[in-house]
This record gives sequence, C-alpha cells and structure tokens, in this order.
Amino acid sequence: MKKIALLLGYLIISISSCSKKQNTTMPSYIEEPHSFSQPNDAAITHLDLDINVDFDNEIIHGKASYLIKNNEASQIILDAKFLTIDKVQADGKDTTFTLGDFNEQLGNPLKIDIKQNTKRITVFYKTTHKTEALQWLKPQQTADKNQPFLFTQGQAILTRTWIPIQDSPQIRITYNAKVKVPSQLMAVMSAENPKTKTPDGHYTFKMAQPISPYLIALAVGDIEYKAISNRTGIYAEKSMVEKAHYEFSDMENMVASAETLYGTYAWEQFDVIVLPPSFPFGGMENPRLTFATPTVIAGDKSLTSLIAHELAHSWSGNLVTNATWDDFWLNEGFTVYFEMRIMEALYGKDRANMLARIGRQDLEEEMEGFKDAPENTKLKLNLKGRNPDDGMNSIAYDKGYLFLRTLEETVGREKFDTFLKSYFQKHAFSTINTEKFVTFLNENLLEKYSITFNTNEWIYTAGIPDNQSIISSDKFETVEKTIQQFVITNTVDKTLTKDWTTQEWVHFVRNFPNDIKTEHLTMIDNAFNLTNSNNSYIAMVWYEQAINHDYHGNNIDAKIEDFLMTVGRRWYVSTIYKAFKRNEKTDAALAIYSKARSNYHSVTANTIDDMLDFKQN
Repeated sequence: MKKIALLLGYLIISISSCSKKQNTTMPSYIEEPHSFSQPNDAAITHLDLDINVDFDNEIIHGKASYLIKNNEASQIILDAKFLTIDKVQADGKDTTFTLGDFNEQLGNPLKIDIKQNTKRITVFYKTTHKTEALQWLKPQQTADKNQPFLFTQGQAILTRTWIPIQDSPQIRITYNAKVKVPSQLMAVMSAENPKTKTPDGHYTFKMAQPISPYLIALAVGDIEYKAISNRTGIYAEKSMVEKAHYEFSDMENMVASAETLYGTYAWEQFDVIVLPPSFPFGGMENPRLTFATPTVIAGDKSLTSLIAHELAHSWSGNLVTNATWDDFWLNEGFTVYFEMRIMEALYGKDRANMLARIGRQDLEEEMEGFKDAPENTKLKLNLKGRNPDDGMNSIAYDKGYLFLRTLEETVGREKFDTFLKSYFQKHAFSTINTEKFVTFLNENLLEKYSITFNTNEWIYTAGIPDNQSIISSDKFETVEKTIQQFVITNTVDKTLTKDWTTQEWVHFVRNFPNDIKTEHLTMIDNAFNLTNSNNSYIAMVWYEQAINHDYHGNNIDAKIEDFLMTVGRRWYVSTIYKAFKRNEKTDAALAIYSKARSNYHSVTANTIDDMLDFKQN
C-alpha cells in the first residue's frame, strides 16, 4: 500500500508539473472586457489571410487561418461581428462551431471546437453590408474620381468586423496575406508593401513583427508610390502624390530625430498613404504604413505634427501597446509627449509649445464637457459595458501628455529620457497595463533617484492636479495682444499676421471675445478670407465661431455645408455639428447630416448619430 501511495503521489506531482510546464508556454493574459476570447485557454499567434476584394458586391470573402497556442483546451473563441461564417477547419479537417449571442458593441463569440493538440484553425467567411471597419467609396468620393476605393479602420474593436479574430490589444500576432483586387487597383497593408501595381491584381504581404489586431489594415485604390528616402515614402492617388510628397518631405528627418531620442525604429519602413477625405481620423498608426487624412495637406507643412504623432506611435502604441482600452492613455499620452519632442527637435521649442498650448485648450474644453461625469477625466478608465471609443478623447491624449511633461520637468529631461528609452526597450513587442507601468516608473525612476511625485493622483483621480506644467508661448502672447488691439481699435492690421503659422491663426480665431459682434467677424473675414481658407483646421475653427456668433456673411453657410459633405474627419465634423447643437440649431445640422452621412465612415457616423439623436429611416 505504501508503494502504491508513493506511486500515486509521484504521478500526481508529475501531472501537476506537466500542467505547469504547459502553462509556461502560454503568455499570461489579463481579463479584458472588450473581447469574447479566452486566450489563456487558447490563443492565436500567426495569421495567414487569403481574401478576395469584391467591389461589385462590396464584400470581402476568403479565409483566415491561424496558428494557435493551445493550453489543452477543447475550444478556441474568436470575435466576429457582422460576418458570415461558411465553415471552420481544425488542422485541415472540418470542425463544428457556434456563433454565440449577439452583443451590439462586441458582436458574437465564434466558438470553435478543437482538440487538445490542435495547432491550426481556418475560418472561411465573408463580410456583409453591415461591416463597420470597411468603407467602400464610389469613384466620385475619391480625389481623382476615376476608380473606387476601399480602406479599413480597425481601432478600437472593428477588426472583428472584417476578419474573425481574437480582437484584443493584448493579443500580438504576425501575419501573411494574399489579397486579390481588380487589376486596375493596388492593394497595400500594414506590412511589407508593393511599390507598383501588379498586372493581375494579386498581392502578397508579410508582417514579421507581432502586432495587435487593431493594427491590421488594408487599403485598395488607384494609387501610386513616391519615395522620400530609402525607408520613407508616400502612397496617394495620382492628383495628390506631388502635394503629399512635398507636404511630408520631412519624414526621414522625423524618423532620424525620433531614433536619436528613444532608440532604433523597429519596423524598417515608414510610409504614409493619403486616403480619401472620408477617413475618420487625422491619422492611424498602422505599422509600416500610416493612414492619413488629406485635411493635413495645407501646402506649407504646418499640419505635419500629425505625421510626427503617427511616427511616435511606432514606439508608444505599436512597440509597447496598451493591454486593454482602459489603459488607452498609455498609447496616446506617451505619443503626444513624443510628438512634441520630435517637433521641438525639428522646428524649435516655441512651435512645440504652440501645439501643446492648443492641446491644453482642447483638454480644458473636454474637462468642461465631463463636468457631470468627472470619472471620465481619469487616465485609467473603467470602460466595461461601454464602447472603447468613449475613452478616445483629449483626456487620454492631452492629460496623458501633461502628466508626462510635468513628470519630466520634475525629474529633469536627461533622467526622463533615459527612463523612457529603457521603458520602450524593456517592453518592446509586448503589452502593458497602467499598474505595471506605475511599478516600472517607481522602480526605474522615482525610487531610483528618491523623487516624490503624485503619480496616483494624476492617473487614478478626476481632474488635473495642481502641480501641472504651465505651458507658455511668446507667439501666442503676441496673438492675444493682436486680438486686444482689434477689440479696442476696430481695425485689422494685416502686417501683424503676415508670418503667422496655422497654430497662431487657430489660437486667434478660438480666442475671440464671447461678445464679438457680427460686424467684427465680417471685418475679419473680409481682411483674411477665412471662410474660403484652404487650411482645413483654420476653416474648422472659423466655421465653429461663425455658428457660435450667428455669422452668415461671405456665403459661409454654403461653405460649411460643403465642408461637412466632403470631410469625414470625426474631430472636424463633430466640432461643427456640436456647435450647431450647442447653439440650438439642431434642425440645420440634421438637414446637412441627412445628406452627408453616407459619405462618412461608420466611426464618424456613429458619433454624430448619438450627438444629434439621428435615426435612419
């Protein structure tokens, strides 16, 4: 009996040891409220995508095949939303699967039956007309108006609407892709890309570094490539290539400056594709291929801080990624800080401070909007049960930046740069949550140098702490004096504004007195022709002020409608629609929106639907 007992004990220990050994092959994932996947049981590690882009029916169809790490699980769960699943295979053989109950935000859990030793699963599927990540554009919605266009937008949780996948930022996978498109079009992805069109519309792609699913991206259109350097260049429609190439000609200098600050660029190539104007964001930091709005092409490089921002994401966001969307500030606060450092290195401190001051104004406006929900002003959020887009606002970007700038000023730039460089190197190609960052900060900076700092107040409490950095700009002080002079004299001295940058003009327009008269707006518009500005940022803030102060001169109402019909950048159009609503002009907003909505990506349309309480017929 004693020998049997010893044998049983040995077997139990052996089984336990094997189980533990099996677990060590699996990364440790934290609970994440925006994905159905259970990656601690079974997780995807590599994607082989083989798809056909069908413009006639406006669907993508094909298969997504995954290598998986399997912790002796009997099923693996993917996220899927608005997809048709035709069949699923496990290690090349048909297997059973179920689509769980539909959740309006998250879609469906795709539960696939596997064996304990399954190594690969393959899902045969197609998208539907409800797919939210895709925007199919008719030729007339493009710059050249000759060919259709398609682009994807995966952040935050929309990749699951065009690829069945474990759609959590803490999942990191490599991928290869085969994409078939019409022969007159070119396909590009967040991967190694072609520089010329193929004769048959067949394209292959490889992303060798592991990325989060929201960074998988595809664009298809009649586009061309023009290099800036051996590792930077521009994709755009033919009529936009030269303009974009000039506007973004500093890209190589930006990459070099970024590397000097925080280490080697890890993605080999940094290209930008200029998309049609319906793209919902300023830019999207898809690795190797940033997606950008044409609204940043001003003709004078004045809005290229956006490119510096997306480049900075190559370290903060793409290299070191927020583990959940509750930790989104780790992506964006760090990126804004890095962006400002790049802009300072290339264009001087005052240019960077002007940008930072505008961000500080955006933050103040956001704080005012959250005065009845102060918990939304914390850096670390709790978005369970909510759309993660709710956390994608100035709090993450500009409060996150202000925290890091204040921290830098407290500890000194040299120590802070050393800390940040080690942070990126230590956590490269991995994900991190706020709690792990705080531990790393304490151990590698604050405790190391015996520095006291109110980290928890900045991150876990509402509002902005009293020890915040004060951002000043001599040029903005001059702008404010110009406004005061105008108010006092009722005259416009154009010599004072002849060398103003975009940021100075934005500060000028944003800071009109609340009681400014329409005749003063007429005088300003006649002097500077702001209603017809070719700079979309200046136009946006001017149109907002026109709505605020009931200004209708210079045919501005038609210009505002044309802007909203053409531009789909969510920040710009939501600012204008918000001004209509704030000034009790919702009927005018709805009249425009009912015509413009079909031109918007779902990301923008969903925001404006909620804002205006718009219901489709």
